[in-house]
Amino acid sequence: MTMYNPPHPGEFIKEIYITPHDISVRKVAESLGVSPSTLNRLLNSESNISPEMALRLSKALGRTPESWLAMQDQYNLWHAKKRVDLKQVKKIKLNAA
Repeated sequence: MTMYNPPHPGEFIKEIYITPHDISVRKVAESLGVSPSTLNRLLNSESNISPEMALRLSKALGRTPESWLAMQDQYNLWHAKKRVDLKQVKKIKLNAA
């Protein structure tokens, strides 16, 4: 199922974990074992979730690492569909074996 304009994972983290629970970015960064500036880049949609960060988020906040990566992929794919021009791409006909 394709999501309409999915949130960046950093936005999701702010809205679901940080803001409602009034947790400081510094405390979350410390729990993740990353610098506050690294976490801020993620929260401000300036960086993406890497497999390593997905593992950290999974342990610190819950959800599976796969779900964190899937959220990032959904966000990236939605935005790619908006900006990539596929008019010149042609289907390749493959011969049956």
